[in-house]
Parts: sequence; C-alpha cells; structure tokens
Amino acid sequence: MYQFFVEDSQVGKDFITITGADVNHIKNVLRMKPGEDVRISSEGGHDYACRVLEVADTFVQLTILDDQIESTELANPVFLFQALPKGDRMEYVVQKAVELGVHEIIPVAMKYCVVKLDEKKAQAKVRRWQAIAQSAAKQSKRSRVPVVRPVMDFASAALYAMECDCRLVPYENECGMQAAAKALGSIRRGESISVMIGPEGGFAPEEIEALRDKMQVISLGRRILRTDTAAAVMLAALMLRIEMMEDQ
Repeated sequence: MYQFFVEDSQVGKDFITITGADVNHIKNVLRMKPGEDVRISSEGGHDYACRVLEVADTFVQLTILDDQIESTELANPVFLFQALPKGDRMEYVVQKAVELGVHEIIPVAMKYCVVKLDEKKAQAKVRRWQAIAQSAAKQSKRSRVPVVRPVMDFASAALYAMECDCRLVPYENECGMQAAAKALGSIRRGESISVMIGPEGGFAPEEIEALRDKMQVISLGRRILRTDTAAAVMLAALMLRIEMMEDQ
C-alpha cells in the first residue's frame, strides 16, 4: 500500500483530496486507478486508510475507510545532531534516520568537519535533505515527515540538545559498555532524546569536554565506526529500546 502526506486542510469529514506533485506521481508513474487503497498521513500526524475514488489531472479524490489506524511514530521523540560528513553521506544519514524513527535531524558544523558550507550552499543542501526525508518517510510508512533543521554551529546545537530529557553522545574514545547499557535502560516512555554524533575527525577536545558535564558520553563498542554508521547504530539501539517498551 502506497503512502502519501497531505496538509490538514486537505482532509474532510469523509474525503481527502491530494493536490500538487503527488498527483502526477499517482497518475503517470504509479498509474493508480479508482478502487486502489492507500495510506494517508496529515501534517498533524493523523493516519487514514483510504481508497481512490477519482484520478484527475490536478487532483486525486480519496474516500476515508478508517481514521483510527495505528501511528508508526516512536513514543519518544529522538533528535539527531549530526556533524556534517563529507561527500553524500549526509543523504544516507537522513534516509536511514527517517527509517529508524527520528523526530528531527539537525546538521552541525563542528571543528573537525571536512565539509565547510557557506549559507547559500547550506540552504540548498537542507532543501535536498528535506526532500530525501520526505521520500524516506513515504517508503517507511511514517505518520509524519521529520524536519531537517538549518545547519547549526556547535554551540547552538549543544544548547538545543540540552533541552531534551535524555542526552547521549557516542564517543570513540570512551571505554566500556556499562554507560551505554545504563543510559538505554533508564529511558522512560515519552522522554525526548538527543543524540550528538561527531564528524570523521572526531570531536575536538573542547567540544567533548563541553558536552561531558551535561550529556551522557557513551561507547558504541571497541571498533571505530564511520560517522554515518555511528548514527545508524545509535538510532537502531534507541528504536529497539523504545519499541520494546511499547510492547511491555
């Protein structure tokens, strides 16, 4: 079943109307016909099971079959603070983070980041990353599209991360898994979680020291992980912990 996102204004009592770029995709790419079922999520995070009634040139009309289907969102909002990686690795991070249930993605310019973006390039990159987030949200049947924030400097990102209830920093020079086990085990349903991932060159000494007093510095094991791998591993661990709490 295909997934689409609409604004709240497109949702009526019994019908939903799709407009914009999705119309062309539905009509000319997917070649959907009346009678086919789709999953719709509104900007407010509400989910609907729908059936196609009409496929026109400028709109697709759907009838609502069920407006009480289960949300696919994690019970805990997870905020990923990702140091800017080189190449196209940020695209991979965004895609996998959305699949793993992240709530927001905040790109961070840190001292040892290889990539340096001026404002114009940063804005273009964020638009590209947001489009990838939307595509991944459709593929993974998310109930909402995670927001990719504008690129932040380290100090601003650290202050934003401190607002979360649980604050985690995977660090390549940290030893032992006890802290990681304790941090994951102490998470409670509904708590907001921030995860700060360093760049290829690692956190600068002053960056990790600035985080250490107010965030939980943990290890992800004895092997050195690439920055994009570290993000995926940390988010996967959090997803499993949160989903298991849901089933208890």
